[in-house]
Amino acid sequence: MLKTIIDVRTRAEYAGGHVAGSINIPLQEITEHIDEIKAMAEPIIFCCASGNRSGQATHYFQSLGLNCENGGSWLEVNFLVTQQ
Repeated sequence: MLKTIIDVRTRAEYAGGHVAGSINIPLQEITEHIDEIKAMAEPIIFCCASGNRSGQATHYFQSLGLNCENGGSWLEVNFLVTQQ
């Protein structure tokens, strides 16, 4: 199943390591990309360092009707992706 992974950490954090194929949209810029995110393949998995920022993004986009979930730490998401 095709999933879109959006990493909401800062660009510097993302540059230090990320899930292969993920898209970096820092949380502080997320509202500038609403239409772009709505057009992406669902379900959308948000991730960050601990799950806090991705939880905020998930809650926001679920309130807009998107099929999305909080993947938590990018390291956890990366582990799951590499197991598929």
